[in-house]
Amino acid sequence: MLQEFDERNRDLIVNINGALVHRDRAGVSPFDSSVQGGDAVWEGLRLYNGRIFRLHEHLDRLRSSALALAFAEIPTHEAIIAAIRTTLAANAMRDGVHIRLTLTRGVKITSGMDPRLNRAGPTLIVLAEHKAPVYDKGGITLITSAIRRPPPDCLDPKIHHCNLIPSILAKIQANAAGADDALMLDPRGFVAETNATHVFLVAHGIVRTGPTVACPEGITRAVVLGLCQEDGIEAHVSDLSLTDVYRADEVFCTGTMGELAPVTHVDGRTIGDGQPGPITGRLGARFRDLTRREGVAVVD
Repeated sequence: MLQEFDERNRDLIVNINGALVHRDRAGVSPFDSSVQGGDAVWEGLRLYNGRIFRLHEHLDRLRSSALALAFAEIPTHEAIIAAIRTTLAANAMRDGVHIRLTLTRGVKITSGMDPRLNRAGPTLIVLAEHKAPVYDKGGITLITSAIRRPPPDCLDPKIHHCNLIPSILAKIQANAAGADDALMLDPRGFVAETNATHVFLVAHGIVRTGPTVACPEGITRAVVLGLCQEDGIEAHVSDLSLTDVYRADEVFCTGTMGELAPVTHVDGRTIGDGQPGPITGRLGARFRDLTRREGVAVVD
């Protein structure tokens, strides 16, 4: 599952506060809040044939996160969309593209964590790359990490922030175990998410996923739950234990970076018959059809 360098990305143009620069010359100030303390929020977007799927939902979440962190200034949706359009045009991109939006509190007058030191900002970074969905549609392997996802009374996961150290530590454990990703639990021992995606399982024809207590409010997660409702597939949101995962007929992950990806092995246990399941396949096909038909046009 290790991503490889795509030659088409060698001369990417990156947008930093409206300045279009080559990837090798792009940079932010060492006094920027993202460098000083990870004081930033982010979103991942995907471009399908000139349209970004669920763009406004992503921008709503970005704004919500920035509000929760008390950013003094937050760009409008229109300003961010304009920056995205400019970046895509500079790279002549139309399809098969992943866009990483990063919004930092801005630049400080001196180093320190106090937001009152920020006198210039925010900083908006638009990074668009040629990148296909990163997960193997034939199935991926998970291990359960010893790193727990924090509850909302410690760090509310509704803030889509750039402090990703817990997820990175979990990913290190997955790498060491030879797995594709790591399953992360909440402090009570229930499934929260993987280090990068939301988790669903299928048991006796019923789709189940955990609540957003210790994981972000996923955009793709919400789409999948909506597709279940449209297709008459029974779906429940409730706590899931590791035993629920181990004995499931199907398990799959969801996220903008990888869309829907089947999970075939968890902690050395084979899920179902070790192959992508029928409901996973059905929902994946419905999701792909949706992304072909819907989205906000950003490329002329």
